[in-house]
Amino acid sequence: MVQHYFRIFLRNLQQHPTFTLINIFGLAVGMASSIMIFMFVQHELSYDGYHEKSHRIFRVSRAWYNQDGAISLHLGHAAPPFGPLLKSDFDHQVRDAVRLMNTDVIIAREEKVFREERFFFADPQLFDVFSWKMVEGSADKALSFPDGLVLSVSMAGKYFGDQDPMGQALEIRVGSNVFSGLVRGIMADIPDNSHFKADFFAAMDPVVDFYGGYDAMMTNFGSNNFATYLLLEEGVAPEEIESQLADFIDRHIPANGQGMPASLGTQLFLWPLTDIHLYSNLDSEVEPNSNIEYVYIYGAIALFILLIACINFMNLATARSARRALEVGLRKVMGADRQLLVRQFMGETTLMSFLALLIALLLVWLTLPFFSQFTGKELSLNLLKHPEYLVAFAGLVILVGLISGSYPSLFLSRFQPANVLKGTYKIGSIHEKLRAILVVGQFAISIALIVAVLVVIRQLDFMKNKDLGFRKDEIAVLPAFQEFTANYQLLRDRLMQHPGIEQVAISSRIPSGRLLDSQGAQAELDGNLTPINTRISDIHVSHTFMQTFGMEILEGRDFDFNIGADSTQAFILNESAVRAIGWRSPAEALEKQFNYGTRRGQVIGVVRDFHFESLHQPISPMVFMVPDSRFNQVAVKLKREGRDDALAFLREEWLAMRPDYPLEISFVADKFDEQYRDEEKIGTVFGFFAGLAILISVLGLFGLSTYATEQRTKEIGIRKVLGASSWNIVLLLGKDFLTLVSIGFAIAVPLAWFGMNQWLENFAYSISVSWLVMIMAGVLALCIAAITVSSQSFRAALINPVDTFRKE
Repeated sequence: MVQHYFRIFLRNLQQHPTFTLINIFGLAVGMASSIMIFMFVQHELSYDGYHEKSHRIFRVSRAWYNQDGAISLHLGHAAPPFGPLLKSDFDHQVRDAVRLMNTDVIIAREEKVFREERFFFADPQLFDVFSWKMVEGSADKALSFPDGLVLSVSMAGKYFGDQDPMGQALEIRVGSNVFSGLVRGIMADIPDNSHFKADFFAAMDPVVDFYGGYDAMMTNFGSNNFATYLLLEEGVAPEEIESQLADFIDRHIPANGQGMPASLGTQLFLWPLTDIHLYSNLDSEVEPNSNIEYVYIYGAIALFILLIACINFMNLATARSARRALEVGLRKVMGADRQLLVRQFMGETTLMSFLALLIALLLVWLTLPFFSQFTGKELSLNLLKHPEYLVAFAGLVILVGLISGSYPSLFLSRFQPANVLKGTYKIGSIHEKLRAILVVGQFAISIALIVAVLVVIRQLDFMKNKDLGFRKDEIAVLPAFQEFTANYQLLRDRLMQHPGIEQVAISSRIPSGRLLDSQGAQAELDGNLTPINTRISDIHVSHTFMQTFGMEILEGRDFDFNIGADSTQAFILNESAVRAIGWRSPAEALEKQFNYGTRRGQVIGVVRDFHFESLHQPISPMVFMVPDSRFNQVAVKLKREGRDDALAFLREEWLAMRPDYPLEISFVADKFDEQYRDEEKIGTVFGFFAGLAILISVLGLFGLSTYATEQRTKEIGIRKVLGASSWNIVLLLGKDFLTLVSIGFAIAVPLAWFGMNQWLENFAYSISVSWLVMIMAGVLALCIAAITVSSQSFRAALINPVDTFRKE
């Protein structure tokens, strides 16, 4: 039977190569796109599922509430006491609790010195909860030693080469703290489909020492730096624990000064491990996560591309029905019933789908490295590693065969042999209308994708060029260290001597980072000191912070190094903080008493609102103060003219101050741009697949217009004899197709408008979907369709009528 279908396919290819190749290539492109997106989606959905106990592992997150009950901050981290306390309080429901704290470190061995970002301190039971494979050493004991250190196979090769790392020491520096870690375990590299990746796990003992001992650490509910995971007992539902977490918080955290229970201001939540990557985009994450919305978008694009390819097949198959009518009639006369004919046509379609799959796999093999690099995922077409792909490919062939072949096979098998053999067979208007509907659907999808591309491009341009309220360009960022902050004025004056450096400042956080630090506040309202129940984020800064970033002081003054009280009692608020507190204007806030945390003082100035975080977040209430601690970043404002010389000078000075610490200089403008990488990828994906959708639609339009031109060759000859010009012929043949594209545009506009407005809701600040974008997409689609149709129409219009009638 397959051999029979193959012979028919070869006959059609020989007689009608253009139509056959358009069908196969269109299906191949659609299938290749779907396969790559399927691989990406499958990879996204597989995150953390490789852990044996993944269904029982839950991460603890912590949220804070404003007075109105709205969440003001939600962290994917928790304070250090929560893990052990949850284990002890819920002993019958929680099998294990493990905490991890991620930090940047400098690791040295002999002459090798590297800065490592994927370094974690962890509790000893880490490998009891997670299923990472230990290559050497004991998973149960490796982190139970005070100096215990487990590193990945890759890091073992990086630091020790061919030597045996077990029992070897590495010098580890965290800020000004230095300790020695002894390699007690080697683990396999953590798989790519993990919501965080680690190269090193160290025992928690140095962290305990940093907090001032175990007792001090277990009473610190303000330092929320620990990713905390619970392994529940088999059969325990997380809701059983979550329903008791409010009482748990009130048991361990005392009420505030006004007697308000702690659970009214903060709460804990449990997140299934396998949901973190796609559903958790909190204010702090171990690593940036993806978003389930993007998985839906990719999946929808794959379905649309495949649907467009299948529509092409149906359109071309039914358009060429007259050529196969005689074949159907003869087969029915010879005894073939309708079921046999349906099986025949479905078999032909399935065979063509299989051949298209082979071409699609070749296209995937050629383009997958680029797609993997673009998505940042380790995607592989290795069928031994992913045997499930074979099932998916078989299902894809069957699906495409059913979608593409169902209507043509039912349509062709309905031909009546008497009408066909008499030559009185005609295609019904209902089939012509269905073909028109399919063309409209194709271009509606294509135009909607074009609109999406244009909207994403405009939103990205808006985000990158929006006035943030400060000068982000030419600001270099370096990590601060104890010696620098202790001698800040001296070192700042030294750096300022270079002609390419305009200003220097230090701060706890730099614009483009998240505002995760806050304390309780009180403000003078109507002569009384009143608690403020709105969260106000704090940034510790040097006196020159506002000058370095070019921020505008609306009322009052900036910090002044010559006024001693500015370092102990002065506050600068932004406009949002003034409104949140309840003052009617920035001017009213000046000289008002303001207490923040343990500091008592007055408001000396109000800075104009600026975007500290990305445009995904609204501007938060902020308070700035000049303390003597918690400086993590150095900001250096460079002059554009001497930028390169200034950077070289900074590296020289850094090497002189910290020869053992690798320097990595970043820029504030780049950090802001990095926050929009997901949007850039979405824009690129939309652009690429919109191009494919247009390509496939154009292939179908090309085939249909070619066939329509062939069918009307005699009519064209008669019209030319009667005086019709070539332009008349082109308009005659093209107007029907262009009308269909116009209808597709009318359908695409409301769908695209709704979809892109939904996407733009992810941003606190965004553009509006303008009609200009819609018109541009429609004009582009019409131009592409016009060029495609007119190419065939001109060819037909230029044929000599004499040649046409001679053929007749």
